[in-house]
Amino acid sequence: MAGATTAQRGTPGPDGSGRPARKGAGSPRPPKAPKSGTSSKGSGPQGPGARLRRGPVLASLAAAVLLVAGGTWVLYGSSWLRVEKVTASGTAVLTPGQVLSAAAVPVGAPLVSVDTDEIESRVRGRLPRIDSVDVVRAWPHGIGLKVTERKPVLLIKKGADFVEVDASGVRFDTVPKAPAGVPVLELNAARSPSARRFDEERLLHEAVLVAGALPEPVAKETVQVKVGSYDSVVLELTGGRSVTWGSGEQSEAKGRALTALLKAAPEAVHFDVSVPTAPAVSGS
Repeated sequence: MAGATTAQRGTPGPDGSGRPARKGAGSPRPPKAPKSGTSSKGSGPQGPGARLRRGPVLASLAAAVLLVAGGTWVLYGSSWLRVEKVTASGTAVLTPGQVLSAAAVPVGAPLVSVDTDEIESRVRGRLPRIDSVDVVRAWPHGIGLKVTERKPVLLIKKGADFVEVDASGVRFDTVPKAPAGVPVLELNAARSPSARRFDEERLLHEAVLVAGALPEPVAKETVQVKVGSYDSVVLELTGGRSVTWGSGEQSEAKGRALTALLKAAPEAVHFDVSVPTAPAVSGS
């Protein structure tokens, strides 16, 4: 037993020391993995190359911010692009001063901040004679207002005054004196069989339709538009002449037929264009 024990103690271990080897001893250790985010010198997101690339990007962003800030200041904060002059054009009956007063453009305000839609609405609301207005910025210091006035095609007698009506049927002004070349409406539809179906407003619409379709030379010679019913419209011309027009239907064709008749029979006193394809004249 003693010899066996001695022999066991004297058996050398793997390292030659006579001690038994520890579990796992003698196996090579695996290399350590590099830490995330680290890299060799001069490369990777943390190296000098990344810092060099970020420099121009930051400079570009700073330049863009300065450009935007500078542009905003020029448009809104500086005195370079502010309203200094307001002009109006296109007036006939109205004066440019009336348009400018109605527009109330804020002189001294930044030109870019002027609300052109609001100015247009203000002009049309305060001056019903204005049919349309175009508001434009005239850089660097101006605002231009180009207006189109309504033109009367018919007048409605109201006491001693006259109400002007345009081709759309809009009653836009009352004047003390009848404008030259604009006929006056005479509405006599109270006893008309169609009075219940066609009220005065509808008959006025027919009269406006007729008056608006008259060629300019004929309109200038038309003194009155008489409406007895929907299909009984008569024009009274200068020189005691009259025209049976009929209804407001085919008014453009009737206007062309009347123009031809006036040239062909200048001595006639009565013209009938109620059927424009078969016009007629009588009297001399």
